Amino acid sequence: QVQLVESGGGLVQAGGSLRLSCAASGRISGINAMGWGWYRQAPGKQRELVARMTSSGITTYADSVKGRFTISRDNNKNTVYLQMSSLNSEDTAVYYCNAGEARSGVYYDYWGRGTQVTVSL
Repeated sequence: QVQLVESGGGLVQAGGSLRLSCAASGRISGINAMGWGWYRQAPGKQRELVARMTSSGITTYADSVKGRFTISRDNNKNTVYLQMSSLNSEDTAVYYCNAGEARSGVYYDYWGRGTQVTVSL
């Protein structure tokens, strides 16, 4: 089993920056063997994908965050990051870390509990 713990959320003024972290622990062969994603869910809205990184390091972003958010990973620390800049009120949401891996033909999907990001005007 793999556990994911997000941190780094908080209250920030519009135009500011935050860096979210997702620390992985448990049965990990290496975070570079897993696909990663950051999702967010605002009140009354569905959870949406914000950024994704494949095991080979290919990244994709939602149009709403392109040029402002960057997903990265530190293999030595088993940690994935989401650097967020030029934040606006529409970025207010609970942010969730997601990881996936295939083992012996079975796909495993892991989620953290989320961290709140609130952007004030």
